[in-house]
Amino acid sequence: MTIAVGDTLPDVKLMKAGEAGPEPIQTADYFAGKKVALFSVPGAFTPTCSAKHLPGFVEKADELKAKGIDEIVCTAVNDAFVMGSWGKASGSAEVTMLADGNADFVKAMDLTMDGSGFGMGTRGQRFSMIVDNGVVEQLNVEAPGTFEVSSAEYMLGKL
Repeated sequence: MTIAVGDTLPDVKLMKAGEAGPEPIQTADYFAGKKVALFSVPGAFTPTCSAKHLPGFVEKADELKAKGIDEIVCTAVNDAFVMGSWGKASGSAEVTMLADGNADFVKAMDLTMDGSGFGMGTRGQRFSMIVDNGVVEQLNVEAPGTFEVSSAEYMLGKL
């Protein structure tokens, strides 16, 4: 069953690029005690993700934080090295990049998509959410092929 507003995020391991290599992040611990703007993209360095989705959250970071957001997190079904490189390449110091390399996070939330037609395999759908102390307060899932409700601008309008 797809995650919904009021649900607690599934407790899975994500990875973060660190100075000494990939660092495991347990979601139950990571999202505890803070309000997070979380967004997921089908893939790092992909066209819409790189041209619109990530840049929108970088650009609107201060506005999101002014509305009570403690941290902005981007996830994708990529490895920690790719997510770390994408973050550096896009100048996204305001956005924490967390890798869902095995798609465990999106599978546990039932928010996967089949990208095999593009040689991408199982990926996460494009979505955004507000997570407060591990609980989903707002969930915005895109229809296939669209980029409207998961943007930073849309999220700001809902806060």
